[in-house]
Amino acid sequence: MKSSFFLLLASLSLISFGQTQSDWVPPLDIPIQLSGTFGEFRNNHFHPGLDIRTQGRQGLTVKSVQSGWVRRVYVIVSGYGKALYIEHPDGTTSVYAHLKKFAPKIEAYVKEKQYQKESFTIQLFPKINELSVEAGEIIGYSGNTGGSYGPHLHFEMRETKGQLPINAMRYPLDIEDSQRPQIQNFYLYTNTGPFSSRKEFPLVKKNDSVYTTAGISASGKVNVGLRLFDRQDRSYNKNGIYSASVRLNGIEYFSYQMDRMSFTDGKYINVLIDYQELAKNKRRIQRLVAHPEQKLSFLKNLTGTGELEIESGKSYQLLVEIKDYHQNTTTIEAYLTGTSEKSTPNTDFENILDPSKDYLFDLEDKSVYFPKESFFDPVDVKIESQGDTLHVGKNKYPLRNTYEVKYKVPQGDSLTLAQSFLAFVNDKGNTGFFTNYEKEGFWQGKSKTLGSYVISRDSVAPTIKAVNFKSGQWLSNYSFLRFKISDDYSGLKKFRGEINGRWIRLEHEPKNNSLIYDFSDLEFEEALHELTIEAEDQVGNKTVFKRDFYRKYN
Repeated sequence: MKSSFFLLLASLSLISFGQTQSDWVPPLDIPIQLSGTFGEFRNNHFHPGLDIRTQGRQGLTVKSVQSGWVRRVYVIVSGYGKALYIEHPDGTTSVYAHLKKFAPKIEAYVKEKQYQKESFTIQLFPKINELSVEAGEIIGYSGNTGGSYGPHLHFEMRETKGQLPINAMRYPLDIEDSQRPQIQNFYLYTNTGPFSSRKEFPLVKKNDSVYTTAGISASGKVNVGLRLFDRQDRSYNKNGIYSASVRLNGIEYFSYQMDRMSFTDGKYINVLIDYQELAKNKRRIQRLVAHPEQKLSFLKNLTGTGELEIESGKSYQLLVEIKDYHQNTTTIEAYLTGTSEKSTPNTDFENILDPSKDYLFDLEDKSVYFPKESFFDPVDVKIESQGDTLHVGKNKYPLRNTYEVKYKVPQGDSLTLAQSFLAFVNDKGNTGFFTNYEKEGFWQGKSKTLGSYVISRDSVAPTIKAVNFKSGQWLSNYSFLRFKISDDYSGLKKFRGEINGRWIRLEHEPKNNSLIYDFSDLEFEEALHELTIEAEDQVGNKTVFKRDFYRKYN
């Protein structure tokens, strides 16, 4: 009866989305190949959409998948870069991110607002019908803006109410996929917490879809961990899976399926992986077990937690089944024998922090405050002050919420003090700007990563260089100006460009340290153009870049 009920729900869900699919068009005209799948495990978040490859190119036409209205436009140098959110009459919203530029009518709308606010970074919420689009209408051009590491289109479908991402694979994208998911490593863990032990069991291929192992001896509670990936046809990228399940002697103890998610799920992703292995060795092991503190939306209806109780003297068949969206399946079939030997995790540590309590470490000129529920589990974190350095453990445990660091602002001359800041030091010894926000004589900041802190200084201002022109040059035939802008340490905080005293829109791309001004933005009566760009880093070091050039407009 239970299975029939879930089949009915699934059918109703597919019908509601299927009713509009005859009017649905793919966002790109090229064959759809993926470099990222829905629900894929990423750093500190689950991937809420599909990354569609654009043949290594930028500038491919991007189309609205259905008729609707542009309800949000976001332009930012990180994250989604240039992004459009289009609301559709059927209760869904489509998202298109990392665009190179928008279609002309949208670009004109955005540019007008940017010049009104004198800001390249902008977020807009057009009224309904203010920017209407038809199914298949060009809305932009693919790019590599924001936090993108190569040309592609990040595409999402969401339920408009609540903005909940849904798996866009259910739409007619015509993705070719005959490849099974690949399991690289198979592990058993002793518990869910950070002090659990892990043992790998080599896999032996039984046939094209089934792997097995040599006999496994285990005792007490164990759970499964996997390194794995999936590929689609004609795509070399290692993508995420769609579903996973764990059965012991035919009984299901854990399963999930990536049909929809919530953006709050990302808060719990680090308890669904081996966090220490990822932090130390950059290897992501996915754990098929529900942590007691997790609140993942796609694990709400679990029949078990993934913890497998192995009793001495008994035999067990373990089946782990991994699927992609097209139901290509890979299975691990392992046989376990229960032993009387018990493994006890080492919890004999001096610096255990209980997540149900808050902790304040007052170290005279420094302090660290962990509120309740900073962590998911009891953890071993050593807090130590050594001169200007504050050690707050090592990056071994995921944090549930931020903790606060305070540093007494050091004494010194005004220039040195103005250029000083609090830097974060990672486990490899690399430093980066953390904060110089001052309150009541202390620098204060919040973090979700364990590590060390040290007082540092940045005395070097940002640099700006012209790339495609020289001072005094006639530029009547030029379409744009290009600059290189960079800061060697604390990082660029803000910049402003003007020509003849008028603000100009400088498009910033941090990945290649570029600024670009498009001459089609403005016209000037004067032939002489006086260009000024001012830039400031995080601690207030400033650079003023000035050049003159000549240009006539037709």
